[in-house]
Amino acid sequence: MSTTTPQPPKKVNRINLEMQPYRGGKTTLCAGCGHNAISERIIDAFFEMGVDPKQVIKLSGIGCSSKSPAYFLGGAHGFNSVHGRMPSVATGALLANKQLIAIGVSGDGDTGAIGIGQFVHLMRRNVPLIYIIEDNGCYGLTKGQFSPTADLGSVLKNGVVNDLPPIDTCSLAIMLGASFVARSFSGDKKQLLSILKAALSHKGTCMIDVISPCVTFNDHEGSTKSYAYAKDHDETVGEISFVPYFEDISVEYEPGTTTEVQMHDGSKLFLKKVAEHYDPTDKARALDLIRATEHRGEFATGVLYIEPAKHDFTTMLNLVDEPLSTLPIERIRPGREVLDSIMESLK
Repeated sequence: MSTTTPQPPKKVNRINLEMQPYRGGKTTLCAGCGHNAISERIIDAFFEMGVDPKQVIKLSGIGCSSKSPAYFLGGAHGFNSVHGRMPSVATGALLANKQLIAIGVSGDGDTGAIGIGQFVHLMRRNVPLIYIIEDNGCYGLTKGQFSPTADLGSVLKNGVVNDLPPIDTCSLAIMLGASFVARSFSGDKKQLLSILKAALSHKGTCMIDVISPCVTFNDHEGSTKSYAYAKDHDETVGEISFVPYFEDISVEYEPGTTTEVQMHDGSKLFLKKVAEHYDPTDKARALDLIRATEHRGEFATGVLYIEPAKHDFTTMLNLVDEPLSTLPIERIRPGREVLDSIMESLK
């Protein structure tokens, strides 16, 4: 009589889905690329938060980074836009259906060069979108030229020295109006995962700049976006803990060492042992921190700024509760009587 070994139960999340719907296709990026690590953390975050992939729209522009959405959330809606124009597409999609959960992946070139104008207006509108910049300081798709985020004095593989100052996307996002701004390193799994989970609970623009080394063109000595440089010059704002609204967990910290931020959906973000009692809701302090670490040749990581009470774009527009894309024609197009009334009032 043969016996069969019972199979262990499959791991499912709070909406009873396995991990597979959160995965995507097989990556075609270079082995060791930091972008792949970011895709893995996105998969983990959406799975652990119990987000239905069918309620997600993932967007991108052009570049190595913009290939990333193919590698996560295979069951989600996807749109690969024109170079630098992803913010426009995201804004239009969310106005048509504000119930979608949107995640956009861009690069330092896609954002900081051709797409800088679109980036500016996305940030000032506080569109409810998780906007990830996979930041490697170079154009990896076109042989490694310097991008707008390349630091002054950084060196290419061929010895060319960058003589232009960089654009700091985090400073820019804070000044323009984004209500959640963070920076992380693709090699810091724990920190990046916590930031992504917090972003999923925030209602507004979540701009996350992730230092993501290009192993082919920008991972050598002289680069300030290499794995070695990032590990040696990463100054964390504080240890991040995140408690989702659906988990009743008691988190204990010593008095005076923790900043607690209440998220829109009731989740809680904890910053433990915050450097110099750093307050992430203080815009001026956030900008000072970024400037100070930049002056030392370092980069601050963690949640740099958050404004949880700020209204997002769809709320400011006072849209109806139903998605505009589902409304019947008689509700979105005024009838003859309404138009006649308007014309009469203008006489």
